[in-house]
Amino acid sequence: MREIHALYESKFKNYDLQRGQFIFLTRIYENPGISLTHLSYELKLDKTTITRAIQKLIDSGYLIKQQDESDKRVWHLFSTDKCKKLYHDIIAEKNRMISICFNGVSEGESDIFRKIVNVILNNISNEWDKTINKNITTGE
Repeated sequence: MREIHALYESKFKNYDLQRGQFIFLTRIYENPGISLTHLSYELKLDKTTITRAIQKLIDSGYLIKQQDESDKRVWHLFSTDKCKKLYHDIIAEKNRMISICFNGVSEGESDIFRKIVNVILNNISNEWDKTINKNITTGE
């Protein structure tokens, strides 16, 4: 995973992006108006980490946030034109990386791998919902 992140950083070094910020940009682009709380849940990151990363992306001109009209505690996130232009390059690079990772892997092996990863993901996600997410929603 570190090598993939290093390749991303090399590819997008002229865009003033740091490690891990690509996922924020893609999630917000794909979910216009997503709240910080929902983004935190989706990415399984604490709100402090989300807030810091989002502020950097706002400062760099990739995102904007708008306060909810009915609940002033809620902020919604939107992509700027700068982000929209970069999104397609990020997805193309992601697809290229996936292609490289699965080079030489048969379709059957690929299917087995995906099934195993999905089982592991579901197991971890269920545990996260029972422990971490419970603490986030209850304020513990």
